Amino acid sequence: MFWTSYFLAVLALVLAWPVPVLLSRAEWPARAPFMAMVLWQAIALAGGLSMIGAMLVYGLEPIGDNLIAGLRALTGIVLHNEPTTALGFWHLFALSAAALLGAHLIFTLLLTYVKIERQRRRHRELLMLLASPSDDGPGTVVINHDSPVAYCLPGGARSVTVLSDGLMAALEPDELRAVLIHENAHLSQRHDLLLWAFAAWRQALPWFPTTRLAQVAVNSLIEMLADDAALRTESKVTLIKAIAIVASGSARPAEAALPVSRAGGMEPGDRNMSGTGGADSPRTTASRVSRLLSPKPPLPSGLRALVLAASAMLLAVPTGLLIVPGLLG
Repeated sequence: MFWTSYFLAVLALVLAWPVPVLLSRAEWPARAPFMAMVLWQAIALAGGLSMIGAMLVYGLEPIGDNLIAGLRALTGIVLHNEPTTALGFWHLFALSAAALLGAHLIFTLLLTYVKIERQRRRHRELLMLLASPSDDGPGTVVINHDSPVAYCLPGGARSVTVLSDGLMAALEPDELRAVLIHENAHLSQRHDLLLWAFAAWRQALPWFPTTRLAQVAVNSLIEMLADDAALRTESKVTLIKAIAIVASGSARPAEAALPVSRAGGMEPGDRNMSGTGGADSPRTTASRVSRLLSPKPPLPSGLRALVLAASAMLLAVPTGLLIVPGLLG
């Protein structure tokens, strides 16, 4: 238990700082955005599990040989009001910190979800009043605004893609198709769930610089994934033109036509939470265009397998250290 707690603490520190920094600076994610997304999720989950697990294991060390035995003993102490003399000050502190951090993460995740749903509901109500159906298919509406605007609002069967008059006037038919495919990819691949999870992670641990790095990286990766979906049917030239036109209106969102920002009320610079797509930062737009102008070969299958194995290992190691000894015991 003693060495397990220290190993998990070291793993949590490594996943909280050097690993995300190195991954955010790497160039290979643009060659395999899906695999990079899997790795980012594994880092976030393994980091949180290691952080909480290290404190739990250390706190339970005096009353159990493993996590499960320690939790059983702790349950007996709580339910039967037994003395806690076996637990020293730092053990009680570690247990309290683990409980508080775990509750904080879960509460922030739920609070962020409630906030997003409230923003989406308000946004959808405004669209019902101010937008009109589009001829480009069901689930697409048009707002009256001169700036080129395109984004989607997730909501299951109520999901909608929003375009502006200015965008439709500026785009050629093939460019408009590319934009619609891009936005529909955000909806079909449920990128809003990824945005929710990483936004909640950043909200819960704002003092960790890596939470910002992770959120920025995920924002960029989901745009690449949507671009790849558009490239299956449209040319690179068409997509680049569409990106440039939409980006020209991103600095002037459609608040004039719709009195709620596409970011759903989030602070400027944050990836939108009520919607998905259409609110790229200049840096993300530049990386997308650069990726299309100077394409690099896809990541070899061997390296993809290595990334997948590393992701699985990141999740398996802390989980195994926490659970397996108790099952074997």
